[in-house]
Amino acid sequence: MPQSIPAVVAADLFTKAAQPVIPVGDELVLRPWLRRDAPEVYAAFQDPAIQRWHVRTAESEDEAAEWVAAWASTWRAGVYANWAVADSSTGRIAGRASLQIMRAAHGTAGVAYWVAPEARGQGIAPRAVTALTEWAFETAGFHRLELQHSVHNAQSCRVAGKAGFALEGVNRSAGLHADGWHDMHLHARVRGDPPPGVGRHARAD
Repeated sequence: MPQSIPAVVAADLFTKAAQPVIPVGDELVLRPWLRRDAPEVYAAFQDPAIQRWHVRTAESEDEAAEWVAAWASTWRAGVYANWAVADSSTGRIAGRASLQIMRAAHGTAGVAYWVAPEARGQGIAPRAVTALTEWAFETAGFHRLELQHSVHNAQSCRVAGKAGFALEGVNRSAGLHADGWHDMHLHARVRGDPPPGVGRHARAD
């Protein structure tokens, strides 16, 4: 059945175009995942915080290699888009930034990320999320991006605020973690919102 409203984001952005490299600044970029990244992904997922909030563990480098291959292949499907946050000179991995559950026709997607333990404390997460968000709005044409995290994850709440994602509310008992169901903060940015740090106040609890 034909839609009465044109698609907000063109599907061929993902099916016909190569995944872009997005500058983050300070010699960091968002780039497509490569097979050689698997050992660093495996090492990152030995971190208790990443295991806790992403509800996932890597048992071996081979398993991490399967993840990396899957992340690299999602682009053309147009449902998920995964980038490595990497040093532009050395290629070393600082983290991951992703668009999830993309509904291109409706112009909506979710944002997810993690930062490797050795790269924390440098403001990488908010800068990576901001760079990804600006690409999603200005180049891809998305209208609304959402970012969710457990209400107990204060650090992620601060990242959301620094990246300009307004706290809209709490989704009750919406995320299953190892210790049970968590209420989840819902943050969002809509195209046309003020840039990060302008007219925005976010809770950090």
